[in-house]
Amino acid sequence: MSQIFQRSANTLSKVSLFGVLALVGSLILLAMVIGRSSYATRQNEIVQQPVQFSHLHHVTDDGIDCRYCHTSVETSSFAGIPPTKTCMNCHSQLFSTAPILEPVRASFREDQPLRWIRVHDLPDFVYFNHSIHVKKGVGCETCHGRIDQMPLVRQENSLQMEWCLSCHRAPENFVRPRSEVTTMGYTPSVPQSELGPQLVKEYGIQSLTSCSVCHR
Repeated sequence: MSQIFQRSANTLSKVSLFGVLALVGSLILLAMVIGRSSYATRQNEIVQQPVQFSHLHHVTDDGIDCRYCHTSVETSSFAGIPPTKTCMNCHSQLFSTAPILEPVRASFREDQPLRWIRVHDLPDFVYFNHSIHVKKGVGCETCHGRIDQMPLVRQENSLQMEWCLSCHRAPENFVRPRSEVTTMGYTPSVPQSELGPQLVKEYGIQSLTSCSVCHR
């Protein structure tokens, strides 16, 4: 009885199997690369806002503290978006007729909030509490970057789970004194390797990596 398959079929089957495995591996690798890319994370993407608000000007030039606008950052899970009235505390006198600020004046006149677009927008299945991070000595710039140097806000970090875990696994590498939480360009007075463990003990910081900490 003659053979149904030629001997070359053995080689062909091995090559085909290897090709399929290589294709699957390549697709997995491609998905991982895309998942970490700025296309997926929106890292460093400039988001158009109703008003071109410059943190560089307000923080660096005018010296306004983060908490003047983000009033609930120390007491709530949300940092808070300032109402238009907060803007008008200054801009009823300063640049009161500037065309670029007309949306702010219109919002105040019509008692309608400005529709700001969230830049650091975590998925709905992630729970993040600003107040507990501030209480434990996590600085604003640790997550938001040098916001004081940004004419327009951008997402400095990926905000992916592995990025969050780098701090949760070793908080001593990131924490600072509570009095320095809003300080931009913070540099510890002593080496972080010495200060970090002290603050972790003083503030009762735990290395929390359980899923339920962030996914509730």
